[in-house]
Amino acid sequence: MEDSDAPTILTHLKAVEAERRTRADDPALGERVEAVKTYQQQRFARCYADLLASDRYRHAARFFLEELYGPGDFSRRDAQFARVVPALARLFPREVVRTVAHLAELHALSERLDSRMGHLLGTALIDRQHYAQAWQACGMAAERQQQIDLTIAIGRALEAYTRKPLLRQALRMMRGPATAAGLHELQQFLESGFDTFREMRGAAEFLTTVRSREEALAQALFACEPGKLCPVGDDPLGKLP
Repeated sequence: MEDSDAPTILTHLKAVEAERRTRADDPALGERVEAVKTYQQQRFARCYADLLASDRYRHAARFFLEELYGPGDFSRRDAQFARVVPALARLFPREVVRTVAHLAELHALSERLDSRMGHLLGTALIDRQHYAQAWQACGMAAERQQQIDLTIAIGRALEAYTRKPLLRQALRMMRGPATAAGLHELQQFLESGFDTFREMRGAAEFLTTVRSREEALAQALFACEPGKLCPVGDDPLGKLP
């Protein structure tokens, strides 16, 4: 682990926890943020229906949908490795720790953007008009691009691991120590990601598709006049209420 990795991971995890505390103190905000997360997961499922139906890509698309785009509660996983970040250096290879750092950064950034969207929404009953308006009011185009870049970086890292059979063996050997150290949830994420990307037999087309569709959606939303909707390709927002 590089010297900067441990404090950086902890900083991101503390930012995530701060967002959770704010929502716990404001249940209405928490409800709106949960609605944003659910809507975004539905949007991803619509936009990537072809990949979710593909024999080659469906498991990778499902991994992204559930682990990176879903409204799932990752508090237990976060709490596990927040407590034992120094142990990561002893248990996991350096390159894996760097992926964990990217995961923590993406998690914190996504939570901040979702909270901002939640603050701007007047209702938890989100439709495409509400979502587009909140997106435009939120702005933060650089952060949206960073969110996409981090997602792709994590995918590329997982693909790179598939070319290193010894790393997969090392991950298997770490199951016991990781569980003993309280890192079962993180261990599960890494193993699932490794096996999912290995099954694809090459992730370049998959990751290029994700990047191009996410960037096209973001660019179109930012280019719209406030309060108006723009079609994006096959209009993934338009397939939702």
